[in-house]
Amino acid sequence: MKSHTPSRSARRPFAALSALAALALAAAFSAPVLAAGEEVVMYKDPNCGCCGKWAEHMREAGFKVKEVRSSDMGTIKREAGVPQAQTSCHTAKVGGYFVEGHVPAADVKRLLAEKPKVVGISAPGMPQGSPGMEGPYPADRYKVVSVAADGKTSVFASH
Repeated sequence: MKSHTPSRSARRPFAALSALAALALAAAFSAPVLAAGEEVVMYKDPNCGCCGKWAEHMREAGFKVKEVRSSDMGTIKREAGVPQAQTSCHTAKVGGYFVEGHVPAADVKRLLAEKPKVVGISAPGMPQGSPGMEGPYPADRYKVVSVAADGKTSVFASH
């Protein structure tokens, strides 16, 4: 019995389709890096360990992160417009917004893509299981809130 080997002309559409699929896959994996093109400047207390873990989470998502140590976090938060009730351990600035605490990178990407009329977003407190706060304990359910210029908040994302 003769085996069937497709001719070169029969293989061309498959090769072209394979190349197209590879390009689409490459674009899908590089898209987060392009979407995250702006630098994140994160201010953190010199004694805090979880802040560096959040910065690493952001880097893994394609962001460039500059870590700035400060012993005057209260002033940084006030100047950024973070309401007292929405504070966490670190404050970041990106794209004209503040990002307070352990906000997932996907929420920051959404913020930068949608450009809502807010001054920033926050994951108040330090929710267990949030980026940088992972551990052997069960993850908390938590909300990321957006903060308007007048200080009013609304739910931006639920996790």
